[in-house]
Amino acid sequence: MSKARQSTGATIAAHAVLIVYTIIALFPVFVIVINSFKTRQAIFREPLTLPDSDSFSLIGYQTVLKQGDFFLYFQNSMIVTVGSLFFILLFGAMAAFALAEYRFRGNMLMGLYLALGIMIPIRIGTVAILEMMVQTGLVNTLWALILVYTAQGLPLAVFILSAFMKQVSDDLKNAGRIDGLSEYKIFFRLVLPLVRPAMATVAVFNMIPIWNDLWFPLILAPSEQTKTLTLGSQVFIGQFVTDWNAVLSALSLAILPVMALYVVFSRQLIRGITSGAVK
Repeated sequence: MSKARQSTGATIAAHAVLIVYTIIALFPVFVIVINSFKTRQAIFREPLTLPDSDSFSLIGYQTVLKQGDFFLYFQNSMIVTVGSLFFILLFGAMAAFALAEYRFRGNMLMGLYLALGIMIPIRIGTVAILEMMVQTGLVNTLWALILVYTAQGLPLAVFILSAFMKQVSDDLKNAGRIDGLSEYKIFFRLVLPLVRPAMATVAVFNMIPIWNDLWFPLILAPSEQTKTLTLGSQVFIGQFVTDWNAVLSALSLAILPVMALYVVFSRQLIRGITSGAVK
C-alpha cells in the first residue's frame, strides 16, 4: 500500500511540475497575443493587462493583412517546414537503421562523422552554400531552403534514431526475414512504427528552428515570392520606427501552426523523451 501511495504521490507531483513549467513556458506567448489586440499606447502603458474597450484594437492585424502577402509567406513557411521535416525523418531514419542494423568496417567512424554536424553549425558554410545554390540555379526557390534545413537536421536525427533503433528486438526483424519480408518492408512495417516517439521528438526539435529561422531565408530566398513568414514580418521592423502592433500580430499568427504541430506530436514527444527513464 505504501508503494502505491508513493507512486500516486510521485505522479501527482510530476503533473504539478509539468503544469507549472507549461504556465511559465506559455506566459510569453500569452503576453504577445494579448498585446496584439491593443493600441500602441496600451502596449507600453499596461503590457500585462487584458485588452478592454478603451485599449482594444485590430490595427495590427489589419496592417499585416494589407501590407505584404501574409498568406503567401505563411504558405512558404509551411511548405519549407513540412518538406524539410519529411526528408529529415525519411533519410535520417534510413541512415540510423543502416548504422544500427548492419555491422561493417567503418560503422563507428561513419556514425561519428554524421554526429559532427551537431557540433559544427551549418551557418559557418553560408558562403559556400550560397555559391552552390547560385551554380545550381536554386537561389530564390523554396528547394534551396528545404535542402539546407534537411542537411542541418540530419545529424541530430541520425544520432537520436540510431539509439532507439538499437533497442528494437532482433527476433522481430529476423522473424520478418523468415517470412520473406524485404529489408525495406522490415524498415517501414516493423521498425518505424516502434520508433514513432523518437520520430516525433526529432520532428519537434527541428520544427521550431526551421519555422523561426531568419538567416537562410534572408540569404537564399529573399524574393517576394519565396519569403517565409519570419522574413516577411521583418518589414514592420525599421531602423528608427517599429510598428509594434503589426509585429505582435504577425508573431501571434506565426505561433498558431507551431502550437498546433506541437499538440499533434506532444504525446509521442513525451514518450520519446522519457523512454527508458521509468521502469
